[in-house]
Amino acid sequence: MAVQNGRDLLIKMDMSGNGAFETVAGLRATRLSFNAETVDVTSMESQGGWRELLGGAGIRSASISGSGVFRDASTDGRARQIFFDGEVPRFQVVIPDFGTVEGPFQITALEYSGSYNGEATYELTLASAGALTFTAQ
Repeated sequence: MAVQNGRDLLIKMDMSGNGAFETVAGLRATRLSFNAETVDVTSMESQGGWRELLGGAGIRSASISGSGVFRDASTDGRARQIFFDGEVPRFQVVIPDFGTVEGPFQITALEYSGSYNGEATYELTLASAGALTFTAQ
């Protein structure tokens, strides 16, 4: 697989609940993290005193974060609405030459900043709120 452009890692949100996904405007940096909690089942009988984990147990989660230039586009307005209304819409993360992760996410943080002689920027953080699917490219 060839080296990929970071700008091709896209975060898309369902704009109206009907599967019409649009790329979140102005993002410069994006990140997708997967996490899995472990369930420790180590006992006095564990071979050699080594920790044992219960496979397939625990909670799986994903988080998305992004930062970029505030554009006041339709996706910015939708993100604000989602945050203040506490909605849990579907999002997609397009990973170039790999596939697409899709599922419900909640916006858990939305930050705006700017300096006197610079552009207005924003950051958003999302947490998975249900089962995710992966579609290989």
